[in-house]
Amino acid sequence: MKKQGKKYVEASSKVDKNTAYELKEAIKLVQATSTTKFDATVEIAMNLKIDTKKADQQLRGSIVLPKGTGKTKRILVLAKGAVAEEAKQAGADFVGEQDLIDKIANENWFDFDVIIATPEMMPTLGKIGKVLGPKGLMPNPKTGTVTPNPAKAVADVKSGMVEYRADSFGNVHSIIGKVSFDEKALLENLEFFINTIVKAKPTSVKGKYIKNAVISTTMGPGIKLNLNSFDI
Repeated sequence: MKKQGKKYVEASSKVDKNTAYELKEAIKLVQATSTTKFDATVEIAMNLKIDTKKADQQLRGSIVLPKGTGKTKRILVLAKGAVAEEAKQAGADFVGEQDLIDKIANENWFDFDVIIATPEMMPTLGKIGKVLGPKGLMPNPKTGTVTPNPAKAVADVKSGMVEYRADSFGNVHSIIGKVSFDEKALLENLEFFINTIVKAKPTSVKGKYIKNAVISTTMGPGIKLNLNSFDI
């Protein structure tokens, strides 16, 4: 069994593992239990009563958090002509077409965090899908990263867009900000993300939808959320 560090043990002592906390209290605790010297990321993990083997219960999408993520993402846009120029003006870090696809394939180049592509670029990009897929970099219309308007997608990512996707066990993870955010900003992002997942409940799911929800910081202890605060 892995031995926990002194800081983690000290932080964990502030959290009652048998208590599910109201959202405001959970935010205060998650900031108080950060164990890193750097500005840690605050994350949420939710376990949902869904069967991702069923097409109508595959949860995936993207949202723009109202208070952003506190993280700067490097954006690669694959587009041609005028829309490529618009994406560049919107703040994309890299803009190109076949040249950048070849650079990824031939040079193992991954100096970016997000790929946004126009629909016309997808057949070519799909040829290196086996390289991009495992890294979570393959653009998808459901997350807004395949679009005829990449400039808007660039603006969304820069404003704090996060993607979410349920895994085979019904788990959904997301960033909701940084420890340095004030409580109100973190709470607003948390409520916005939770409400998004609640509204995305598949109609075929009956009974309790959210089974468990926890927030934590990078390397910090998990803090259970009171499901009565938001469940449907």
